[in-house]
Amino acid sequence: MIEGSCHCGTCRFQLDELPPSLTQRNCSICRRLAPLWAYSRASAMRLAVPDGASQAYVWADASLAFHRCKTCGVTVFWQSLTDKQFAVNARLCPLEALEHVPVRHFDGANTWQYLDETDRKDSDEKPWP
Repeated sequence: MIEGSCHCGTCRFQLDELPPSLTQRNCSICRRLAPLWAYSRASAMRLAVPDGASQAYVWADASLAFHRCKTCGVTVFWQSLTDKQFAVNARLCPLEALEHVPVRHFDGANTWQYLDETDRKDSDEKPWP
C-alpha cells in the first residue's frame, strides 16, 4: 500500500497497487499546479479527506473539481463532476514508493493525446481510466 498526504497531513489517500504510469499534463491548470497524476482502478484508491477539509476549484466546462487542502493549500486530487473518476497527486507520496513508475506526458493543451503515442501505436490508454 502507498500512502500520500498534503503537507500538513489533513488530506490523505491510499493506493492499494502501483499505478501503471503517472501522468504529467500541460493543460492550463496542471502547468501551474505541477502535479503528477496517479490513475488506478477506483477500487484500489481511497481518499481520506475530512468533511470541510478541502476546497474545490471548478472552472470552464465544470467537468472537473481540483481539491486542495484548506489548511496548507496543497492540491491533493481531482474529481470528475460527471462520473466517478478521480486521480490523486502522486507528488504527495514518498519518493521511493513511485520512483520506478514511468511518467507519461499528456498534451491537454492542444492535441488531447499522450506525447509518447508515436512510441505506443498499439495503446488505447486514456488520460484517466
